Amino acid sequence: MPVAEAGPEGTEAGPEGTAEPTADATRAGLRRLVWGRGVSALGDGLWFTIWALFFTRILHLSAATVGLAMALAGAAALAAAVPIGVLADRHGPRLVLVAVTLVRAVAAAAYLVADGPWQLIAVTVAFTAPANGANAVRTALVAGLVTDTPARMRALAAQRVAQHAGNAAGAGLGALVLAADRPAAYLAAVIANTAGLAVLAVLTALVPDPPARVPAGPRDTARTRLVLRDLPYVSVMAATAVLSLCWAMLSTGLPLWISRSTALPLALSGAVVVVSSIGIAALQVPAARLAATTAAAARTAAWAGVCLAASCALLATTAGGAGAAAAAVVIAAAVLHVAGELGYVAASWGLSITLMREDARGAYQGVAEAATATVQMAGPAVFTLALTGLSAAGWLLAAGVFLACAAPVPALAGWARRTR
Repeated sequence: MPVAEAGPEGTEAGPEGTAEPTADATRAGLRRLVWGRGVSALGDGLWFTIWALFFTRILHLSAATVGLAMALAGAAALAAAVPIGVLADRHGPRLVLVAVTLVRAVAAAAYLVADGPWQLIAVTVAFTAPANGANAVRTALVAGLVTDTPARMRALAAQRVAQHAGNAAGAGLGALVLAADRPAAYLAAVIANTAGLAVLAVLTALVPDPPARVPAGPRDTARTRLVLRDLPYVSVMAATAVLSLCWAMLSTGLPLWISRSTALPLALSGAVVVVSSIGIAALQVPAARLAATTAAAARTAAWAGVCLAASCALLATTAGGAGAAAAAVVIAAAVLHVAGELGYVAASWGLSITLMREDARGAYQGVAEAATATVQMAGPAVFTLALTGLSAAGWLLAAGVFLACAAPVPALAGWARRTR
């Protein structure tokens, strides 16, 4: 059996002379990605807790201006996901991820000097637009460092655990900023968010570069057309992405429901978030094992839809509810929600990885992120309109949507598998 020749430090020469990271270098690189994700997520949690008041109370911007900025930024994020993924295929995921992270760090720092609505809009677009593309490139980077699906799933799950831990810590710091409610505290939060992104960029730069597996052709535009014309893959990603409504369900639907349609304390919504965070931190890595193959991931997606639909159905029964019995139903719905979210996330990774072309990882992950971003843009409005207009029937409508989109995933995944 031939022995690989020694390459640069921490690498071995691959079959075509390309430098491949050693096992130790790969493990160290994955650990750096986890630490970087956790540190940057702390800044994310801090920022998402305070950004609305920072814009309106510190920058003195109108709600209409803030809404326009966020709408344009969301549209830009949707449009940028696939092109950023294509750039990763062409120039390498590590380089592109570092560059995108630095762009976001500079944009975050620019909030300190933003003056006027148009500067805010420009900064917000620069800060938000690359975020989905960065997620796609990060997945492509992990897929380049490790080749077998279970290892890829474990690495992605570890990063999500770090992300949730960082978000929780950041939200706690954000609560302190809101309690202080002073300009200096808000500015310190902006600086902390900038620093978190800078740390992520540095740690990502220290990750070994995965071996290049992209041939000289096709050109970037051809690669973009290739993935967008892969109808089986796009169909699987679109159906699965609808399950990401689970995040708007928790952040928008539940607080709105408790405050308007029940006599339960609004703090119960916060307790549900705590239950969700603990469940994800404890179970995301084991849940990733449920989606290590295309068929297993498709089944997991279907069961995730069932769990989320059951959660919605339980919440519908709490209309006008009060007391311990209604609160217990909400907590039971929260447990089902956690199961659904864990299954959805694991299934989305498993399907996007096992069905992608290895010579266009970034482009394929970009499509997966674009599908999720599309749903996320509509999510808050969906739950707001459903629950304010239809009351308990709105939850049943949401349950129907989860079931209708999850049920065909196994058949769609089988179609996609046959066309690989």
